[in-house]
Amino acid sequence: MEQETVPKAMFDMVLNQLSMLRNQMAKMQETIEKMVEELRRKDAIIEEKNQIILNANRARFGQSSEQRKYVLSDGQLSMFDIAGDGNTEQVADGQESANTRETVAVSAHERKAKRTLAELAANIPVKEETVDLPEDQKFNPQGEPLKCIGKVEIRSELIREPEKVYLRKYYALTYADPRAEAETGEADIIQAQPPAPLIPHSYASASAATDVFIKKYMDALPLYRQEQIWKRYGVDLNRGTLANWVITLAEMYLKIIWKKMKEYLLKFPVIHADETVLQVNKEPGRTPQQESRIWAYASSKRAKFQIRLFQYEQSRKGACATNFLEGFAGILVTDGYSGYGVIGNIIRAACWAHMRRKWLEAMPKGATVENSKAAKGYEFCGRIFDMERTIEHLSDAERAAKRQELIKPIIDEYYAWIGTIFKPSGKLKEAVTYAVNQKEYLCTFLYHGEVEASNNQVENAQRGVVVGRKNWLFCDTPKGAEASVIAYSILETAKANGLNPEKYLMHIFMVLPDRFAKDPNADIEDLLPWNEEIIKMCKLGA
Repeated sequence: MEQETVPKAMFDMVLNQLSMLRNQMAKMQETIEKMVEELRRKDAIIEEKNQIILNANRARFGQSSEQRKYVLSDGQLSMFDIAGDGNTEQVADGQESANTRETVAVSAHERKAKRTLAELAANIPVKEETVDLPEDQKFNPQGEPLKCIGKVEIRSELIREPEKVYLRKYYALTYADPRAEAETGEADIIQAQPPAPLIPHSYASASAATDVFIKKYMDALPLYRQEQIWKRYGVDLNRGTLANWVITLAEMYLKIIWKKMKEYLLKFPVIHADETVLQVNKEPGRTPQQESRIWAYASSKRAKFQIRLFQYEQSRKGACATNFLEGFAGILVTDGYSGYGVIGNIIRAACWAHMRRKWLEAMPKGATVENSKAAKGYEFCGRIFDMERTIEHLSDAERAAKRQELIKPIIDEYYAWIGTIFKPSGKLKEAVTYAVNQKEYLCTFLYHGEVEASNNQVENAQRGVVVGRKNWLFCDTPKGAEASVIAYSILETAKANGLNPEKYLMHIFMVLPDRFAKDPNADIEDLLPWNEEIIKMCKLGA
């Protein structure tokens, strides 16, 4: 019995030891799994930080264009290829840049041909300066006069005359009727009436006000710098006065044109929308650090005429767009911001340029189509834009049919490929998530030939705002912000319709004071930037 007890005790001890080992191994396995998961998490963080650094370097040193040559023909990403013309959005939607030129082959690379003088100065007037011989040299040695047989062009020069500033004083001549005075003993005085002032009791003129608007909203020159320019001319116009001019004129004359343009925009079948940050210092109940927004809206490329409208709002809530678009029942092209989802009675279309940008941001250093999913996604988007370019000239119905034939198979392949990406992380996960969440809206353009594949139409319109904001930084008051968005709307719409913004604004300020003095509710239809007479009068180069 004792011999049997000892082996059983030893057996139990071994079992206990095995159980302890199993527990220890389980704990070790759990620890290893936690460590592996932690390493994966840290690797994802490191990869995300590396992508942030890469995108920062790409933004600072790389080309601004998103065109497909970002991935070279051998599949190699060229982060520092800056051969492009820098026109990001025009090239990004698959269209040729307006500055694309014939190339000239040189050693090891191609270079854009230099512009001729005729191209450089195609839109400015020409004044001929004829050089003649002195009078005493117009005779031959025999004293006979020389015969002029023609003239030869020698050279051309660009001439810039300094701006002129002067004060115009109006004096009204007065007349009396001598007969009436003789008969009644009282003079019947008649006085000539000058043009209505641009701003009552102000030195502002149409030309001076136009100069202020153009310098700030077209040339991005803040008012405090303009104040210094006026001082160089001997005029002590402080920035507060200039700001009052801008606010007053926007409210008196430009706002009614803005409202009329909005009426036309809401009748179009397609509108592009976007928004950007704005700082307004003195908003009631808000601190200067709280961000406001400039909402931007644009007609489509295929619209009868072009409209660009901006609106100042204190928030980014979708209700802002809902209120602006009240009465619109067409297709709204936007980025992936969820705020647009609250707008009713519309069809939403998403932007393939934004989709492509997501893949671009996810590309690691040295990415190729063979070794990078982000590069492959980027190439899919490039194929779509390539096809878009080939059907640009077609009618809306024809383009929709061709998209079904040529582009839909690419998109089907694209989403089938996205389904094979397993557990993406970092920026790659953002790109995949964007593609999946926006699929319905990214496919809208396939069935509507009037819709573009990108939202670049409105993003291009915002460039002037973004560039200006870098210089003037903020608006001091809500009234200033309101005036600014109205000014940008008028001037950017003028540009989009091929007008010279300066001539157009000058014409408005010349015409409306007298018109509104006679009738405050006078019609302004003839002053809209697509009016035929306005185009003849104010077109670029006219």
